[in-house]
Amino acid sequence: MKAVLLALAGGVVSFLAFPPFGPGLLILPGIVLFLWAVRLVASPRQGFWVGVAYGLVFFGGLMWWLMNLELLALILIPVQALFLGIYGWWLARYHDSAPGIWLTLAVGGWAAMELVRYRYPVGGLEWGAAGYALSDSALTRLPAMVVGTTGLTVLVVLIGAILALLATRDGGRAALWGAVVVVVAIGGSYTWIMAGGVTAVGTPVTIVQGSTPCPFEHCAPNERLRTYEQHLALTEALEPGTAGLVVWPEGSTGSTNADPVLNDEIRTSIADQARRLGSPMIIGGDRVLNDTQWVNANVYFDAAGDILGEYRKQHPVPFGEYIPLRPLFDWIPALDRVPRDMIPGDGPVVIDGVGSVISFEGGFSRYALETRRAGAEVIVVNTNEASYGPDAPTSDQFIGMTRMRAVELGVPVVHAAVTGKSVVIDADGSLGPETGLGTMEVLQDEYGGARATPYTDYGDAIMYLAVFLGILGWSRTAALVGSSPMQPGSSSMPSDTARPDQED
Repeated sequence: MKAVLLALAGGVVSFLAFPPFGPGLLILPGIVLFLWAVRLVASPRQGFWVGVAYGLVFFGGLMWWLMNLELLALILIPVQALFLGIYGWWLARYHDSAPGIWLTLAVGGWAAMELVRYRYPVGGLEWGAAGYALSDSALTRLPAMVVGTTGLTVLVVLIGAILALLATRDGGRAALWGAVVVVVAIGGSYTWIMAGGVTAVGTPVTIVQGSTPCPFEHCAPNERLRTYEQHLALTEALEPGTAGLVVWPEGSTGSTNADPVLNDEIRTSIADQARRLGSPMIIGGDRVLNDTQWVNANVYFDAAGDILGEYRKQHPVPFGEYIPLRPLFDWIPALDRVPRDMIPGDGPVVIDGVGSVISFEGGFSRYALETRRAGAEVIVVNTNEASYGPDAPTSDQFIGMTRMRAVELGVPVVHAAVTGKSVVIDADGSLGPETGLGTMEVLQDEYGGARATPYTDYGDAIMYLAVFLGILGWSRTAALVGSSPMQPGSSSMPSDTARPDQED
C-alpha cells in the first residue's frame, strides 16, 4: 500500500512540473517517489501496478486536454501508462540486486523504455519526457546543448535513482559514484557552454497569426478560405522592408479552394505580397491529392514571389491526420472526421538556411535534428493547436518542447501557431514576446545566429550509453544468478550474493 501511495504522489508531483504549473524541477521529486515505490515492492506484479498507477496519474494530469478532441483519444493515457507498468514490472525483478547494479538497471531500463515509447506504437510520443519539464529555467535547460533533451532525461532519472537508493537506506557507495557521474556530466556541460560564442542578434522575422473565423471550433463551409483571407489581410498591412522572413502557420491555407500550389489566384496573391515586402515567405497549409490522400506542407516563396520548394510533414498524427489500419477502425463514428490519410514527406528540406518541421514533429528530437544536420540556421515550427480549446495548456507545453529544440540544436526557432501562442525562441532558449490564444496578431521580432552543439553531432548518445550500461548491469545479474543456487521458481538473486544493503 505504501508503494502505491508513493507512486500516486509521484504522478501528481511529476505532472505539476509541466505547464500550467511548475517549476520544472518538480519532475525530480516526482521520479524519486516513483522509483522509491518500485524499490519497495517485492514482486514484478506489484512493480507493474505501481508503474501503471504512476503513469495513469502522470499522463492523465499532463494530457487531460485530449478529451477536447474525442473521448476516444483518452486511450493514449493508459497506453503510455502501460510503458511505465512494464518498466516497473521489469525493475522489480531485480529488487535484490546490488545497489550499483540496480542503479544501472533503473537508468538503463528507463532509457530503453523511452527509446521505445518515442517510436511505438504508431510513431510514438515524446510528450512527458522528463527533460522537457526543465525548459522553464536557463540553469536546467542549457546542459541540453551538450546532452540533448534525451540526455537531460537520463540525468534526471539517474539523480532520482540515487535519491531512491538513499531513501531506502542502502547503496551509499553506489549513490556516491552516481553523484560523481552527475557532477561530471553537468559540470562538463557548463564548461562547454561558457567557452562557446555569443549569438549575434538582428535577423528580423514576422509571424502572421491570422487565426480562424471561429477559433477552437469548426463553423463554416469555407473556413479554410476565410482563414487564408485573414492571414492575407494582416500581411497586406505590413510595411515593405521591415518584415524579414514572413511565416504563416500550419492551416493558414489549403483544403480544396485555398492552396497556393493548385490555385493560381491564391499563389499570385501571396507572391504579390512577397514582392511588395521584399521578403521570403513560408506558407503552411494542406493539399488534397485525391479522395483518400492529402499532404501537409510548408511552401517556400522567395522575395521575388517564386516558389522555391516545399517541405512535407513526415510524421502524421495517428487518428488525427491518418487512420492506422483503417479497415479495422471504420466502425468508429468519430473517425469519420478523418476521411483521407496524410501522405508523409521523405526527409528534411532546407532553403536558404531555413528549415521547418510541422506541428506534432516539433515534439520529437529526431526531425529537427535531421533538419539542423541538413544545414538549417533557423527552424520554423508551424503548428495548429486549435483543436484543444482555449483553456488547455497544450500550447505552453508545446512551446516548452520547441524551446528545447532550440537549445539542443543551437538554432533559433520560429514557433508559429495559427490560433496561438506564437513566439520566437533564440538558440539559448530565451523567449521573445508571445501572442495570445485565439487572437489575430502580427508578431515582429528578431532572432540571433546559430551555434554548434555537441548534441547536433552526437544525437541521443547519452540515452544509448545508458541502455548499454543497463545491459551490462543486467548481464552481470544474469551471470550471478546462473552461478548461484536458486530456489525453484525464484526470479531474484539469493541473499548471500545480492542483499538490498550490499555495496558494490
